[in-house]
Parts: sequence; structure tokens; C-alpha cells
Amino acid sequence: MSNDIIGHGKVVYITYSVLDEDGKIMGQQDMPTGYVHGAGSGLFPAVERALEGRQPGDAVKAEVSPEEGFGPSDPNLIIVDEIDHVPPTIRYIGAEAELQNDAGEKLSFRVINIADGKITLDGNNPLAGRTATIVATVVSVRDAVAEELNSGFPAEQGPPPLH
Repeated sequence: MSNDIIGHGKVVYITYSVLDEDGKIMGQQDMPTGYVHGAGSGLFPAVERALEGRQPGDAVKAEVSPEEGFGPSDPNLIIVDEIDHVPPTIRYIGAEAELQNDAGEKLSFRVINIADGKITLDGNNPLAGRTATIVATVVSVRDAVAEELNSGFPAEQGPPPLH
């Protein structure tokens, strides 16, 4: 196997975009981000499968189901309240608020609906319960060292030089 072909035990740097079902960009990483292929880094399995056998410069597209990606939508993370109970600064669709639960944990919520004097906040990931598409470009590939294989992540702080 060539040294710059993605396979188990390779440190891989990619750039990527996350798209919803309509092709809207929901997230993007233009700075190369790294992981160790096959070492449990937490990269979505569909993306890791799509990257297998690729090399620097290759672009891949992977469909990520809710089960493999952002998970199901949790109805317990949807709050409907009287609009008068929330600060005026978040009384618009798309506003974000950080709320604290009874255990003291802070959770981020988005305003998703305002109607009939009620406001709906959703603490789910915007892609929860939805299929996402990840478009990734391979920036670099190299052999991993033992500590990287154990952690699933590259040892260096920044991205390696581009090939």
C-alpha cells in the first residue's frame, strides 16, 4: 500500500462541509482537521468508509443517517413557553439561548417557532433526526505513531504541511 493512501493506522487531515437534505451548508471546516483512520476517533462511520483508499486531493461525499450521525430528535429537548417568559433579545427565529437544567448543566437552544403568544426552543442538534451529507477533501495522509493509534487523534497541534 502506498504511504499516502488512507487505510487503518493513517493520520488523515481533511477539510469538509456538512449539508442538510436541501444542500444547505450547516457546518464547514476550511482548516484541515485530523483523525486516525480506524482508531475510533469518532468520525462518522459513513465518512470513514468513504475515505478508505483515498489519497491527498481526493474529494468524497458521504450520506450520514441519523443513526450514524447526529442521532434522533429528542422531544424532551423541545420547550414551548409563553413568549413573555423569555427575554426580548431572543424573540426571533434562529436566536440562540443557553439554558441551565436542574442538574446545573448548560444546554444551547435555538428558537424554531413563534406563534400565538408562544415560543418554541429546540436543544437538539439542527441535524438531529435528519440525513446529512458530508463532503470532504483529503489534505494529507501519513503513518500514525503508537500514541496516535491509542488516542485516535494526531499528536501535533496544527495541521501538517500540505503535500
